[in-house]
Amino acid sequence: MSDTRSFFGEGHPYLKITGLTGKLIVVEGTDGVGRSTQISDLKRWLEMNGHAVVTTGLTRSELLGKTIDQAKAGHTLNTQTYCLLYAADFADCLEHQIIPALRAGFVVLADRYIYTLMARAIVRGADKDWIRSVLGFALKPDAVLYLKISLENLIPRVINSERIHEHYWVEDSPEGLDYWEAGMDLRLGEDFYDSFLEYQRRKMNVFEVMAKEYGFEVIPASRGFSQTNRQLKQSIQRVLQSE
Repeated sequence: MSDTRSFFGEGHPYLKITGLTGKLIVVEGTDGVGRSTQISDLKRWLEMNGHAVVTTGLTRSELLGKTIDQAKAGHTLNTQTYCLLYAADFADCLEHQIIPALRAGFVVLADRYIYTLMARAIVRGADKDWIRSVLGFALKPDAVLYLKISLENLIPRVINSERIHEHYWVEDSPEGLDYWEAGMDLRLGEDFYDSFLEYQRRKMNVFEVMAKEYGFEVIPASRGFSQTNRQLKQSIQRVLQSE
């Protein structure tokens, strides 16, 4: 595997990608589709089957995680700054979490990857070639499992998970959708709910294009947790059994 590793673009100027014997498996999907819940279960399942597992995701780097939260709290980020902060956060995770784990032979489960960063940027009007170039240092994963759901099926999930409250969105609540997750910076609707739906619709359209371009394995996520989980496990087993 180490001889076949590659970057998306120009790569990282000094990181060596030889000897990465682990597997990098990405779970992608729009907000509210259930990625985090699935990854939590997949981690337990893999560990029970004797695999060492590391989970990672966006805004989890020690270098930039808190900075991004602080910057987003001001609701004044422009598109370029927004994209570059997340790119720097991802670069730090790649260098200090993902590559060391792969070198140690771990299975790395990524809750979103550069595809989410590209979708967010493109929806906000960023040039496609620019954002792809910015993220060209990213390591290509062994598999991208895309949890696909229709907007109609996503709405009741968001409501039933209590991420939306009776007549308003709670920005400071762990269960509430924040300003950026709802795409409020794009002025897409009269309130958080309308903006969230339109923002997700636009991101889903971008994901559809990327699924074909990057060869995502599309997994229907509207059939319930168990069926989706079963297909995810089957896909991961194929990755782990491959040479």
